[in-house]
Amino acid sequence: MTRRILVALDPDSDTPAAIQTAIDIAKRHDAEVTGLAFVDREAIQRDTAGGGIGSMYFAERLRNELAEETKQKAVALAQSFGEQIEAAGVRHTPDAIREEGLVQSIVDEMRVHDLLIAGRESHFYYANPTQRTHTLAKVLEQSAAATLIVGTETPDVRRVAVAYDGSAAAARTLQKFAHLAPFGTDVDVEVVHVHGSSGEDRRASGQLLEGAASYLRAYGFDRVETTGVESGDPADVILGYATGERANLVVSGAYAKTGLRRLVFGSSATRLLDEARVPLFLYH
Repeated sequence: MTRRILVALDPDSDTPAAIQTAIDIAKRHDAEVTGLAFVDREAIQRDTAGGGIGSMYFAERLRNELAEETKQKAVALAQSFGEQIEAAGVRHTPDAIREEGLVQSIVDEMRVHDLLIAGRESHFYYANPTQRTHTLAKVLEQSAAATLIVGTETPDVRRVAVAYDGSAAAARTLQKFAHLAPFGTDVDVEVVHVHGSSGEDRRASGQLLEGAASYLRAYGFDRVETTGVESGDPADVILGYATGERANLVVSGAYAKTGLRRLVFGSSATRLLDEARVPLFLYH
């Protein structure tokens, strides 16, 4: 059950969908929601570092101007969030504006929340997609809570694809998803495993999948099926679910070592974030 939800607020177009998703999940679980906006002074400091002595004054002036502009945006975002949450009749904690490091701010708040919801295009005031991916990777690596990434539309989750390879990361993600059940248990779940071509590989895959399915059923997910995919690129397999009609949500562990390895962060990070058309439930 999801009891406390954290929403990352930024000016991008998918923040409204993140907020509405938080409202929907909160109503389902009678949960409370916290909005978190940022004034990342460390990033502003890096981006406005002066060159020589003559430029230091102008760098400091620009730094102060950017910090004030960013703070005004953060305050407006937090106020708008509070108004939407109150209008929806959802319990919420005081809206937070953090002025310390971005990653540490999120990680600190995630220690006392079950789920972070963020938009896929959330740059947190970064215009560089590489920086976005790097920031999200660090948040996932260090956080205690799961992360739900959404697009510009509020998700209607009815079919869930779970990428499962039996690794510790995959098992923890499966457990976290079952415990939180953010979209309830009345959904169709397909557990997917990529395996080798030998008979032993197929038998081991079948046992692995049935163990995962049994765990989900124990938590009330009654409509669970399993799919073993022989060989192929694991990233391509899961992207087939994330970009097609077979799933409304993809559940995946980050930093898995085998099977669906390196699915999230590694060589296929940008592909997953850029090409997935459905929300992503990620955990480490």
